[in-house]
Amino acid sequence: MSGAALRYAGVSVGYHGTPVLTDVELTVRTGQRLALVGPNGAGKSTLIKSVLGLVPVLGGAATVLGTTPVHARVHTGYVPQTDALDAGFPVTAAQVVMMGRYRRIGWWRPTRSADRAAVREALDRVGLADRARKNFGTLSGGQRQRVLLARAIAAEPQLLLLDEPFNGVDIVSQDAILAVLRELSAAGTALVLSTHDLAVARELADLVCLLNGRQWAAGPPDETLTADTLRRAYGAHAVEVDGGRTVLVEP
Repeated sequence: MSGAALRYAGVSVGYHGTPVLTDVELTVRTGQRLALVGPNGAGKSTLIKSVLGLVPVLGGAATVLGTTPVHARVHTGYVPQTDALDAGFPVTAAQVVMMGRYRRIGWWRPTRSADRAAVREALDRVGLADRARKNFGTLSGGQRQRVLLARAIAAEPQLLLLDEPFNGVDIVSQDAILAVLRELSAAGTALVLSTHDLAVARELADLVCLLNGRQWAAGPPDETLTADTLRRAYGAHAVEVDGGRTVLVEP
């Protein structure tokens, strides 16, 4: 785990020259799992989009896979919070996953046996090999999210970004996604995911970055997901500790 997949040093990101998020200091190494935690509007999605080169870095130094975010995009997978793909569009699960191969094969070139094998393997890894020919729109919300994860896996990324991958997902799909993410990181893929679920962050992440307009803390879960740091990031009286558990309370 010596190589840095992501390195942000004093980074600010935002839109039209106005920072949304400041003071980001992060290093994510090969095979590590980073969870971005913070309230709605904290800048989690903005940070993920900056890693993709879709939101500009306004200050500091950002390196992704040893190069700029835009140049690293070909080796970066992305599972968005809400996908632009219309659930009513007549496309099968396998066809959606094949979209993850287009950067390798080109949009107008025919698929090869290696591409079809990669699609089958990706669907099998998320537990949906038997749904390959099913229309994407007929799948449950959790199954659609697993298909989108399979699409990202099919691209064989070195860095995988996931924006709230467990929103609206049933427990079966959540467990399947968690298992795949562990397998990917064990094989060397670096992972960055945003989540509101502190239990998921504690269970899955090697590192946690606590955000709300700026970076409040970054490090192992036991050091960052403490009552004190969460109170500072989420606001006074926003956290209660009960029986050793940290609980976020809506203001």
